Amino acid sequence: MFADRAEIYIRSGKGGDGHVSFRREMYVPAGGPDGGDGGKGGNLIFEVDLGLNTLSDFRYKRKYSAEDGEEGGKKRCYGKNGADLILKVPLGTVIREKESGKVIADMSEPGKQEVILKGGKGGKGNQHYATPTMQVPKYAQPGQKAQELDVILELKVIADVGLVGFTNVGKSTLLSRVTNAKPKIANYHFTTLSPNLGVVDLNGGGFVIADIPGLIEGASEGLGLGHEFLRHIERTKVIVHLVDAASTEGRDPIDDINKINAELTAYNPEIMKRPQVIAANKIDVLYEEDEPQVIQKLKDTFEPQGIPVFPISAVSGKGVKELLYHVKEMLDHLDQTPVVFEREFFPEDMANSNEPYTVWKEEEHLFVVEGPRIERMLGYTNLDSEKGFEFFQKFLKENGILEELEALGIEEGDTVRMYGLQFDYYK
Repeated sequence: MFADRAEIYIRSGKGGDGHVSFRREMYVPAGGPDGGDGGKGGNLIFEVDLGLNTLSDFRYKRKYSAEDGEEGGKKRCYGKNGADLILKVPLGTVIREKESGKVIADMSEPGKQEVILKGGKGGKGNQHYATPTMQVPKYAQPGQKAQELDVILELKVIADVGLVGFTNVGKSTLLSRVTNAKPKIANYHFTTLSPNLGVVDLNGGGFVIADIPGLIEGASEGLGLGHEFLRHIERTKVIVHLVDAASTEGRDPIDDINKINAELTAYNPEIMKRPQVIAANKIDVLYEEDEPQVIQKLKDTFEPQGIPVFPISAVSGKGVKELLYHVKEMLDHLDQTPVVFEREFFPEDMANSNEPYTVWKEEEHLFVVEGPRIERMLGYTNLDSEKGFEFFQKFLKENGILEELEALGIEEGDTVRMYGLQFDYYK
């Protein structure tokens, strides 16, 4: 079965911990700290692979993790960086955060790579924490935690034109006539399970057309395979309704068009802003005297709405060329910018907001404060200036860090350590 949706868990690599060690050589008296830094964790990356056309690779394996960075070593040796993990997806895959449904990335360009989760930074070894007052630091910085996320992958095919219609109206027959696509053609009372794509070549110019399957009444509510296939129409610029003008199965073509437009509106009202064309198929089956009446009824209903009607026969090819040239002319007058889903979700923001800092009591009279926001604050604040130190104290108070230290039982004269810097606590 065609797989165009998958739910997976992804994780970047954790940063390697910094190392605690000291020089022990006989010829180096009072050897200082020489603990090396941890390696960086691997990134979790998605990449477009033009050789793929489904998400079936993600059906059975649901968890993916990049490699963790290695711990630093003695003699100032750096830990090895974790390897990146690259997940390959078909062109047109949209990556969403599972809980919110927001877009993280739209893989809509050939060869595109997108770093979704960044690997954690390696922790600093104790070689960085030697000071005139602390010449034997017995601590090192832990590696930054990995980022993790549950995501939804959705494949939305990239085509200029979406061919829509109920089953048995001749979509596969038309597609095989006008493109190089080779869809299975038969008289089925169930829908094709995969969107077929083909390229229409018109004297050197042309466009990509997709047969959008799965459209039945109630598709917008998820009936049949509605949600799985309605998403494929979201990138198209022009919609071609194919209807059975001969009503060979007792269906009313006007009713079919109205029902499909109702489903498209219910799924995504923006789709209805795109230009539409009606291809009235199977005119070769109509009695010659009935054709003008049937086609005129369609024109009277839809052309006042700005929707042109073209009588065609997908079997004989009658009227097909006129339809294709009209669609090409419509496309030429439209914005050629591809439909791209803008990014709405940033995993790095989630990581920073969920864990702004961590406070713990390491031993009697010694407390530790760490976290991304603390590290950034220390990086750009001049603690040697009076104003800089006041600003830092205000930051600790406003962000609840002093309150948390007090909750852990800190007393006057106790020590607070933040990334190699030590402060005495006084109210």
